[in-house]
Amino acid sequence: MPRYGYTTGTCATAATKAAIIALVTGKIVNSVEVKLPSKRVALMDIKNVKIDGDSAIAGVVKDGGDDPDVTTGLIIYSRVSFTDSGIYIDGGEGIGRVTKEGLPVKPGNAAINPVPMRMIKTTAIETLSELNVSKGLRIIISAPGGDKVALKTCNPRLGIIGGISILGTTGIVVPYSASSWRASIVLAMRVAVKAGYDTVILTTGSRTEEYAKILLNDKYPCIDVGDFIGFSVKRASETKLKNVIIACMPGKASKLAKGIYDTSSQNSKIDFDFIYNIALKINIKNAEIIKNSNTVNALVPEFKDKGLFKLMADLASYNLTKISGINVRVIIFDMAGNVIS
Repeated sequence: MPRYGYTTGTCATAATKAAIIALVTGKIVNSVEVKLPSKRVALMDIKNVKIDGDSAIAGVVKDGGDDPDVTTGLIIYSRVSFTDSGIYIDGGEGIGRVTKEGLPVKPGNAAINPVPMRMIKTTAIETLSELNVSKGLRIIISAPGGDKVALKTCNPRLGIIGGISILGTTGIVVPYSASSWRASIVLAMRVAVKAGYDTVILTTGSRTEEYAKILLNDKYPCIDVGDFIGFSVKRASETKLKNVIIACMPGKASKLAKGIYDTSSQNSKIDFDFIYNIALKINIKNAEIIKNSNTVNALVPEFKDKGLFKLMADLASYNLTKISGINVRVIIFDMAGNVIS
């Protein structure tokens, strides 16, 4: 069975509860229970509790379970101190700061999303009540090293600078879940629209992003959508984008041309019979070669100047425009970055 993990929001909430207990009672706890938005209760291990004058700090090691989460291993800290009233929550070291419109958090604020923000605040209020304390709190969430880890996430693309985000809608990290990637795609589109763009480039990886930027002179924002091409063009129409440019390699383009919109190798295979048949439609000679090929890239030298990949791009564009209702253009690159469509 795959092992579930916990979100940065859950870690920040648990650290906050432990720090409050230390501040109020002087007691250093090794674990705390926190209520999750998914209606479960999580028992979280606590690290590095310290009482420092009029404040206390506690940490939780981020564990993403079996999910390949780049934030796994970071320690999410919460430092708490008393105020006269209210609960004030902000980000410190390693927590990103929002700089662009279109995200759930307004520019200028720490990148602590609404659900974890509520988790932290609700838990703080409940903990103070349980300890019979009627004061307010200042809570600073931090993640030392988060600035470097954030460079491996989509935060820089979204205009979140200086660190990671405190995230989570259920409190639990589902192993190998694609939900966070899908969510980041939609957020990136919203940011683009807020910035005044009506067109974005959806790329299928770092290589196609590099090629598209060179070809189009960085005219439009690039969003890495991986294999979620169908999902992305549908959501693009919902975010009021008018045009989408898909930058992809021949293999994925062949799937899109056939009407397959999840292009992952696990969920779809390349159909060389389909490619062969569309080659016949434009009377390509030597089309029999296609049936014996192992990869679509291997077909490029023979067929790049014979209209095969242009037809493939046209079919893919038609299919994606049909399912999204907006204008979609597909550009196919070869391995060297040349446009072959």
